[in-house]
Amino acid sequence: MSIQQPNRRLMRNVGLEFVRAKVSGAGHRSTNASLSLTSMIDFLVVTVVFLLMTFSASGETPIAKGLNLPKAENTLDMIDAPIVAVVGSEILVDGAPTGNTRAVEESDRMQRIDELFNVLKAKRELWKQTHPNKDFPGVVMLQIDQNIKAVIVKSVFQTAAFAGFPNVSFMVNNLPKTPR
Repeated sequence: MSIQQPNRRLMRNVGLEFVRAKVSGAGHRSTNASLSLTSMIDFLVVTVVFLLMTFSASGETPIAKGLNLPKAENTLDMIDAPIVAVVGSEILVDGAPTGNTRAVEESDRMQRIDELFNVLKAKRELWKQTHPNKDFPGVVMLQIDQNIKAVIVKSVFQTAAFAGFPNVSFMVNNLPKTPR
């Protein structure tokens, strides 16, 4: 037996023409695809830059438009809780319109705001269903403009308490602490 150059020998001796063509790869594209490394690196760089620009590790919460928060020196870090914002006469819960304060403004006395009460009560029930073995913290964050009347602030506070959120925190702009 003579020495032969190595090559593909499997299925070469089959008498069927289509089998011989498939084995030799005749008339078909290569199964290896070429990938441009430059394009892939560009894509990955753009993706990483986008993710870095949109990521916020500090827990910053967007403030509703037209809202001027009061300032305070003694502050705490943000917590995970529903955010009730009062902008003008509109009430927002986690950014969704939930009612208005016109009835409180017209009567000029403290009262429960029914739309706000219903939304907060639903949020409390949802939290209890998703965390069945934990105690409900009952915390709500209030984003209220510093120029809103006190009777409206009290009404929102009282409505949150009636809905099962007795622990209320106010969002403020942080002032640097003054040395004593």
